[in-house]
Amino acid sequence: MKIDSDAIRQLAELLDETGLTEIEVSEGEQAIRVSRGGLVTSTGPVWPAMVSDPTIPQAPSVSTVAEPPPSSHPGAVMSPMVGTVYMQPEPGAPSFIQKGGHVKAGDTLVIIEAMKVMNPIKAEKAGTVTQILVENGQPVEYGDVLVVIE
Repeated sequence: MKIDSDAIRQLAELLDETGLTEIEVSEGEQAIRVSRGGLVTSTGPVWPAMVSDPTIPQAPSVSTVAEPPPSSHPGAVMSPMVGTVYMQPEPGAPSFIQKGGHVKAGDTLVIIEAMKVMNPIKAEKAGTVTQILVENGQPVEYGDVLVVIE
């Protein structure tokens, strides 16, 4: 299979422009999939070059005990919608929350912009912010973990 690096670059630029996390195009039996982060699974044929190409850097293997995913934490605050996360009420303003900071029930944690509407995501309980799993301007999907409060 001949790899079209120009097509891959164009698809990567399209990901940046649209905020998508993955895009795939195919022509005949050839397909190109470009993905930004996350786990990608494939149901199509696997080409030998995709399995172990020495020119492609491989991620180092780590043999440690994995922590449970943040989504299983009882204090996980998940996105109720698809949109773009904003960590402060307006550019230049301080963030709503900081790691290690204390929040009360009803405090705004982040804002998610969906279809030009700003939706405040509020804390359901009081506690300490132990993890912030999103960044300002990051696209999120329904069910993504935004913050963990203990």
